[in-house]
Amino acid sequence: MALSRFASSSRSGSLLKPLSSAISLRRPISTDTTPITLETSVPFTAHQCEAPSRTVQTTANELLTFFRDMALMRRMEIAADSLYKAKLIRGFCHLYDGQEAVAVGMEAALTKKDCIITAYRDHCTFMARGGTLLEVFAELMGRQAGCSRGKGGSMHFYKKDSNFYGGHGIVGAQVPLGCGLAFAQKYSKDEAVTFALYGDGAANQGQLFEALNISALWDLPAILVCENNHYGMGTAEWRAAKSPAYYKRGDYAPGLKVDGMDVLAVKQACTFAKEHALKNGPIILEMDTYRYHGHSMSDPGSTYRTRDEITGVRQERDPIERIRKLILSHDLATEKELKDIEKEVRKEVDDAIAQAKENPVPESSELFTNVYAKGLGVESFGADRKEVRATLP
Repeated sequence: MALSRFASSSRSGSLLKPLSSAISLRRPISTDTTPITLETSVPFTAHQCEAPSRTVQTTANELLTFFRDMALMRRMEIAADSLYKAKLIRGFCHLYDGQEAVAVGMEAALTKKDCIITAYRDHCTFMARGGTLLEVFAELMGRQAGCSRGKGGSMHFYKKDSNFYGGHGIVGAQVPLGCGLAFAQKYSKDEAVTFALYGDGAANQGQLFEALNISALWDLPAILVCENNHYGMGTAEWRAAKSPAYYKRGDYAPGLKVDGMDVLAVKQACTFAKEHALKNGPIILEMDTYRYHGHSMSDPGSTYRTRDEITGVRQERDPIERIRKLILSHDLATEKELKDIEKEVRKEVDDAIAQAKENPVPESSELFTNVYAKGLGVESFGADRKEVRATLP
């Protein structure tokens, strides 16, 4: 694809817990909550609804928190790349660097009562929901302290206490599950919504349209979020979709196209979508974003796109650099203070990796947990069906 396709969108809450031994995302360097009024990088494009205002209210504290959170996510994913190449992470591994504004901006518009479910590019969404670096790296390396006890790996992160339901490896399969979560929320009168995330590569899945249809029939508080990074694996969107305007693909369901590289635009769009879904039912958000890495670690990411294209997006649309420029232009921090934040982030990531390496692998008995309901007395047999191997817990 031509570079201009991605570079057309020009310039540009509070997430988690304080720094602890497990190391989570947030440690704000400012407590200033004086309102600041800014404008999103480009207008929203709407389908079957009125677009929200481009004017966004924020604070110095929020902007600095956005910067730190995205910088931490970026460093975490770059470190995961190195660990994979060192063979400390095995199997599938899909990195999120470049798309951080979607995870951070979305979380700023939500509460922990709201649910999120996503596909296999899930590390940063887990962090935004309150996960820790130790849980991330331990899971990636198959250790006990991982968020899924070291048994899920890169594609199956999970955090039930924050209503984060994964981490799913089957393309598009998380969308019907997300609509099921929205059904439960409406049935229970929770006044909460579900964000079901999928990529442009999953946007042609039949199950997505089936789930959207019943969600619209029942006015479920479901928000379908297409993270359009413009390539489904190595296939450009225009080669896979006759209509790549994914925000319009719901037909009868409203949609909104959002600059997914602008964290403030993502926050504004998700706030709008939540209000809409609670009153009127499902809506589609198309996040126009970009991944710097290949589809997965087995994909160099340079055979179906040019290096100039990737460099151009980094220079013109990078979500972290946009926030850096905003902070500096409003004199909210100095260049040195932002560099110091990045140094702190690097150390936190390194410390978490060291802890994860020391963490033990799961006990062999964990092979039999999380398979059947506990206490059923189910027996596990050998291949010859004669010798009893174990009674499952």
